[in-house]
Amino acid sequence: MRPEKHSLSLRGHRTSVSLEKPFWDAFRAIAAERHMAINELAAELDEMRGTQSGLATAIRLYVLDYYVTRAGKD
Repeated sequence: MRPEKHSLSLRGHRTSVSLEKPFWDAFRAIAAERHMAINELAAELDEMRGTQSGLATAIRLYVLDYYVTRAGKD
């Protein structure tokens, strides 16, 4: 499965992020569940990630952590 490139706006700055479709779908679902725009959630992650990883990696890890944490609560 090839990553899909999407443009995001982070605090007025345009950037592109490439993620596989299941990650985009999950990221959109999480943003909707949190009543946030996808750009708003991406900006939040961008701010938290520091310089250790790229934004795409930060989003993948966020999605994974979100669902692993959620599964642990069931």
